[in-house]
Amino acid sequence: MTLAHELTARFGLALDTRPETLAACAQDFGHIVRETPLGVLRPRSAAEIGQLLEFAGPRGIPVGVRGGGHSLYGQGQAGGGIVLDLRALNRIGPATGDQVTVQAGALWREVLAATLPYGRTPPVLTDYLGAAVGGVLSAGGLGGAGHRHGLVADQVLELEVVTGAGEHRVCSPGRDPELFHAVLAGLGQCAVIVSARLRLLRAPARVRRYCLYYADLTRCLADQRRLAEEQRFTYLEGQVRPADDEGRRYMTEAVAPHDGSRPPDDAALLDGLAHDPAAVETEDLAYGEFAHRVDTDEEVLRETGEWLHPHPWLNLLLPHDSAESVVRAVVSDPAFHDLRDRGLALLYPLLSSRLKAPLFSRPSGEVFFLFALLRTAEPDRPEAVAAMVAANRAAYRLARSRGAVAYPVNALPMTDADWRDHYGGRWAAFADAKRRHDPHLVLGRGHGLRF
Repeated sequence: MTLAHELTARFGLALDTRPETLAACAQDFGHIVRETPLGVLRPRSAAEIGQLLEFAGPRGIPVGVRGGGHSLYGQGQAGGGIVLDLRALNRIGPATGDQVTVQAGALWREVLAATLPYGRTPPVLTDYLGAAVGGVLSAGGLGGAGHRHGLVADQVLELEVVTGAGEHRVCSPGRDPELFHAVLAGLGQCAVIVSARLRLLRAPARVRRYCLYYADLTRCLADQRRLAEEQRFTYLEGQVRPADDEGRRYMTEAVAPHDGSRPPDDAALLDGLAHDPAAVETEDLAYGEFAHRVDTDEEVLRETGEWLHPHPWLNLLLPHDSAESVVRAVVSDPAFHDLRDRGLALLYPLLSSRLKAPLFSRPSGEVFFLFALLRTAEPDRPEAVAAMVAANRAAYRLARSRGAVAYPVNALPMTDADWRDHYGGRWAAFADAKRRHDPHLVLGRGHGLRF
């Protein structure tokens, strides 16, 4: 009896083993790692997830979890195993007051579409809204409002999960907190998220977006730190951009809310900053339009076909004291020269005290910076992709030597020693939680952690 037939006979679960389905789930947005599963299950309830895990665990069958399919290096894949495609678990709401319950397969753009009619928004959104709720919460989730509200995962009030042992559980900070904190930013190692109850804030009617430009990295980082600490803006991000003659210029993107009748005081918001005042760009947008600002970029990349090209991205969290030296070293490295033509480098501040998820690793110090190197490789050139992944590894080692950590949603091979170093003193507790909640170690193998 085949695996698909046995699952159907025992539980009535329909495992999709069509070649086109297996091919689709053998890859992800990264288009670098390819691992073909034995089948794909599209559960419509927590009970079906539990039945699959009860079956797969004792047999040692790997189980991967897929929502939007936006992992970069096979993290959601399950070579020789079963992929749980959660997109059918996408119910949302309704938004009631200051909270909403959403299922893990819903995309963040769907969440926002459900909450905005009530004048509400999640406090922190990632730049790209096409990612699924469960995947972002498993990683932690970073966004431009992080300097105020922390991680996307920090906005979760309660979780419904199925553990690796097949147990259906509900957890929160006051109910089974150990499991709750092992799941949020836990890289899918202990349980599959089924749904989450999220905190909401009142959404502004409009926002004013400022782009501030700097010729000097030192001044840009100093201003970003100041703005993060002073909380002048509700959203704060930035970029490293190419300039003439192989140079660079630096941009800080700052956003202030308003209701349309009383616009922000530009002079007060920008007072004392070291940007070039002649180069300031200002734009007023409806809040929903601002939240969806990346949608146009996605449309263009899909039309050109670049959306399906390899994406050897690297996300690093740099301590304040060494951020400048790491940024300068990486952007001047010939291995990252393609960022000038086929990529984007993000650079923006976060405050450690605002981040609550215990498993989310960050550098020492109160202020640190996300440095995201978002590159696109040419298709059908595996040697070029391998070279870019190797460059990521070299940049990670350099940054790690200067106190940085990885935000682990990268095209970056990590060794056992890397992972233990990444979690530091929390590794033993994380490993203990893994063994208790996923005793057969079948979840999240695509991340490469070994417990």
